[in-house]
Amino acid sequence: MSEILEIVMIVSFGASWPINLRKNIKGKSTKGISLSFYLLIFAGYIAGIFSKFMNEAYMAQFASKWYVLVFYFFNLVMVGLNIIVYFRNKKLETK
Repeated sequence: MSEILEIVMIVSFGASWPINLRKNIKGKSTKGISLSFYLLIFAGYIAGIFSKFMNEAYMAQFASKWYVLVFYFFNLVMVGLNIIVYFRNKKLETK
């Protein structure tokens, strides 16, 4: 049950990242965007992934619970793409 609740939490956060990414790509601006926020969230997802690999109980059942990590990796990629778009937008603003 705890894995299901964790997935609900990760999916809830993760649903906003593609929307945010699209907004940032179309907006071509860094106005209202905090790079430190993105970096903090990125670090949090990395910590969450490492915590799974360090959890012996989770790793003992990894074959049947691998799907939890999929959500962490998806969110990590989405935040990473938002960071890349931030720097793209920053470069566009300086032109």
